Amino acid sequence: MTTALDAGIVTAAFVLPRSDGSFEPEQSAFLKTLGQRRRSVLLAFAPKAAGTFLRTALIYAVEGQLTRVIHAQGGRDGTPYLPCYLLYLGGGFPASTLITHVHMQALPANRHLVEALDLKPVIMLRSVPDMLVSYLDMIDAELASPDHWLNLAIPPSFAGWDAGRRADFLIDTLMPWYASYFATWRDFLRAAPGRVKVLRFADVRARPAEAVQAILDHSGLSCSEEMCELAVEMVWRERFESRFNRGEDGRGRNRFTADQLARIERMLFAHYGLEDWRAELMP
Repeated sequence: MTTALDAGIVTAAFVLPRSDGSFEPEQSAFLKTLGQRRRSVLLAFAPKAAGTFLRTALIYAVEGQLTRVIHAQGGRDGTPYLPCYLLYLGGGFPASTLITHVHMQALPANRHLVEALDLKPVIMLRSVPDMLVSYLDMIDAELASPDHWLNLAIPPSFAGWDAGRRADFLIDTLMPWYASYFATWRDFLRAAPGRVKVLRFADVRARPAEAVQAILDHSGLSCSEEMCELAVEMVWRERFESRFNRGEDGRGRNRFTADQLARIERMLFAHYGLEDWRAELMP
């Protein structure tokens, strides 16, 4: 059940932040205090990193509510919307624990909002070539559905292209986003130790219930080990609905040419210096 919003919360919804998304000191202090009222889960995963699977397990584990904190849940480059969190923190909506999954980079405006509300994001490290292959699979299966293109326009002739051209297209258009995504979160992790939880896909696949527990612990929420196990068992039965279709390692290495893999590596390591995550991003 929702409660009446006090004047401070209503005012906060209409106070514009600075151009970089940061808040004036008085507003920042108010938001930080407000953020302590209720905890939530923020999965800030890249596309095709098992986010849908995990968010469903988390919902089962704590009887949470999947909540859109951006305009479109499936979009890429999402920016959380402050009024959504104000309604949750001050108005009691949703009444159950807010679980959200946003394909967002840790760009300055997002970082300022995360810190102001004391949010605790979680990200996933997974092989980038494998994620791109999974994305290609999704496009092949849902080419007629622009709702699943994640802010990337697919040419009408895409289905008729050969495999090499389709892979080139995705590397040219989507790969720069992935590289920037990991670079921004790596920088945020260094600047604010303890703020961001980093998961590794191989660990999650091997021990999914432990991953659910780790996310909840990081988010400041409690759940028994038994309930986490049960939640994973429940969502595993419907994993295809959660788009956890294959989860196999090495598909990208087998799908892309040596030149295409070199282009992916150049974006990740030559441009952004993500060597500390090389084992996970380019295994």
